[in-house]
Amino acid sequence: MKVKDLVDRFEQFAPKKLAMDHDPVGLQIGSLNNELHKVMTTLDVRPEVVDEAIANSVDFIFAHHPVMFHPAKNLNLDVPQNAMYAKLLTHGITVYAAHTNLDSADGGMNDWLAQQLGLLHIGGLVPGYESSVFRLTVQVPKVYATAVRMSLVDAGGEVSSDQFAGYTYEIDGTVYYVPKAGADPTIGVAGEPREVEDSRLEFEVPERKLSTVLKTLRDVHPLNNPLYNLIKLADKRYRFTMGRIGELPTQMSLEDFAKKCKQVFNISGLRVIANDLSRPVKKVAILGGDGGKFFNLAQQKGADVYVTGDVYYHTGHDMLAADLPVIDPGHHIESICIPRLASLFQKWATENNWPLQVIQSKINTDPFTFL
Repeated sequence: MKVKDLVDRFEQFAPKKLAMDHDPVGLQIGSLNNELHKVMTTLDVRPEVVDEAIANSVDFIFAHHPVMFHPAKNLNLDVPQNAMYAKLLTHGITVYAAHTNLDSADGGMNDWLAQQLGLLHIGGLVPGYESSVFRLTVQVPKVYATAVRMSLVDAGGEVSSDQFAGYTYEIDGTVYYVPKAGADPTIGVAGEPREVEDSRLEFEVPERKLSTVLKTLRDVHPLNNPLYNLIKLADKRYRFTMGRIGELPTQMSLEDFAKKCKQVFNISGLRVIANDLSRPVKKVAILGGDGGKFFNLAQQKGADVYVTGDVYYHTGHDMLAADLPVIDPGHHIESICIPRLASLFQKWATENNWPLQVIQSKINTDPFTFL
């Protein structure tokens, strides 16, 4: 397989257009046409991570943080960053990064972090890219309607609803027809009138799931050429969001919640910005990485506490003045992406019969040590 095969599948999951402006996501070093045998997932691409990849005969590094945030001004190999680029090229290792597009993807970084905290009733925090929504209407023999409906819902087709999952519409009717010579024999004998009980199923499908839903339709529909209509909805869009907001199963004190964060993110220290550690918290907003600038939005959405990294000194003062408790567990909690991406890639390899080995970086790239 080629690197492009894995990248194409990933970009269905987290398209590059979800990334924030000026975020250099995508191919960093190498070629998408390089052959791919072994991929390693990592949070950061640092010299020790590159050495780890070389030692494990890796030909593709998939990272969350871009390796080239800033363009190289020269190719002086006495500069450690340039020397790392040269080593990657010498060993034929391709590097790809999915940053804020992975942060905003459904089922991506911020969903993983929210799940780690055990949040319930999870919604989005920071509004991002809007994509089209399509109405898919499918005609199917009534006897097969339930099986086709469930398969398409599993693939991502459903009328969106805040209160229900798997919401679809179905209406029954009768189809009258006379098969012509050479027609598919499953629809009847040529020249003989037929009437069949049919069902019409209606779904709404976000653009990002359209190809998967249509492929599933062709796979599960009993007819070789299924009848369906597809209409782009002019008055409806799907909004991706960065960050998540949800509720803890039970209310707890801010101090106990901070201790919970240390435990679930497996960190030895964190910073708490708060006027009162005893105040109760239940509604939690979280945004992995550097999300301090969004604290006002978290407060407007009713968060009792906001979890994000890299809070700046003066921003911390603003948070105290606004009386919104904030927990800064650091940027490195995003290392949750290492096993989660590896699991996704392994799943896709199995589904597509790819000859791909997936490994996880074991290097701790957190630059901070708590004493």
